[in-house]
Amino acid sequence: MQQQTKQAELNDEQLDGQLSDEILVNQAKTGDKAAFKQLYQRHQGRVYAISFRLSGSHDHADEICQDCFVRLWQKLDQFNGESQFTTWLHKLSVHQAINSMKAKQRFWHRFLPSSDVTQDAELDASVHYEYHRLDKLIMKLPERTRVVFVLSAIEGYQHQEIAEILNIAVGTSKAQYHRAKQMLQEMLS
Repeated sequence: MQQQTKQAELNDEQLDGQLSDEILVNQAKTGDKAAFKQLYQRHQGRVYAISFRLSGSHDHADEICQDCFVRLWQKLDQFNGESQFTTWLHKLSVHQAINSMKAKQRFWHRFLPSSDVTQDAELDASVHYEYHRLDKLIMKLPERTRVVFVLSAIEGYQHQEIAEILNIAVGTSKAQYHRAKQMLQEMLS
């Protein structure tokens, strides 16, 4: 019986011969950069995908993704294991993306009308990159509408959570989601 318990513990610590996220996090907390690199390699794709869907720009998604992992390194001590690491990282990624988008928007509003920034992002996304049809259509949505849609429909957030993240009313989140669905249906017809 004791041998089975030890084997179960070993299985929890290793996934297909790889250390679990929790083990890697604990090692990274002690300054182990190799463990952090493994976390980065394991989760970079998902963080980038979230960043891209929210920002609508590959260049900005790259920036957000890198900023997210810098922030992760800084906040690693705050991960206490109450939730899965992936859940905690996902929340950190969404917050980092939203904050980065707000900062970028404030920066460009000083120099350009917001319509120029939006048109450049849409042109960049549609001219230089080819993606699945729905991803292309999502990128054409206005920024606030796109962010609410991605958080709700793709990432599974509830409207109350979206309202808290974006600092908007729950009704506004619901209205933006409904608007996104209507716009996507019109684009698909």
